[in-house]
Amino acid sequence: MVTNQAATSVVVAQEAAMHHTHPTEEPAAYVDAREELRQAEIELMRHRERVADLRRRLPLGPAVDDYVFEEGPADLRAGDAPAATVRLSELFTRPGRDLVVYHFMYGKRQTEACPMCTMWIDGFNGVAHHLAQQVDFAIVAAADLPALRAHARSRQWTNLRLLSAGSSTFKYDFDSEDAEGNQDSTVSVFTRDSDGPVRHFYSVHPRLSDAIDQRGIDLLSPVWHILDLTRRGRDDWFPALNY
Repeated sequence: MVTNQAATSVVVAQEAAMHHTHPTEEPAAYVDAREELRQAEIELMRHRERVADLRRRLPLGPAVDDYVFEEGPADLRAGDAPAATVRLSELFTRPGRDLVVYHFMYGKRQTEACPMCTMWIDGFNGVAHHLAQQVDFAIVAAADLPALRAHARSRQWTNLRLLSAGSSTFKYDFDSEDAEGNQDSTVSVFTRDSDGPVRHFYSVHPRLSDAIDQRGIDLLSPVWHILDLTRRGRDDWFPALNY
């Protein structure tokens, strides 16, 4: 029988022995620095998992309004009519699933679609069929439905549920819109038990504090992480609608 202490020692030994590359004549300074980095990457992974566990342990938040949105045909290529109304509770496709909503920074005072949001949503469109196995997922914008769908067509977002917040206070209530109509991006998670009310579970903004801007939802896009693998890193690069 292997004790927990012995098992931990085995894991530590394995971590210490692992080496990811085998080119000849790697400088000792490089090998040492790479090992220091690998240990830091392991520490980061474990901390990220602790944060995810804290998130999962959040108590349920309050019941929220059953907001009304506007939605066009499921086939993005079928035009914008007829437009239908759909309630927040109706975005849950079956019991036992959570609902993830991305607040798109587009509409009202934001007259052009946010390039950063667009980059994120480009990625969501590519993995939507995977997400659908576990959660319900939707994009909500303050923009009117034709404008939202026109931008979606230009990006070929054919796999996403696209909703206009219309006249609802949804984006304002979850702080992705201010009183003047300025927009922000946000991710919100909602849950619902059986036929009970919709409850807010979690929301996160790019701005984590006054000193931390545009980094709060970086985990939602692989672009930043790929750039961070390189010597230059992300530097001051910012996405654009066209390159």
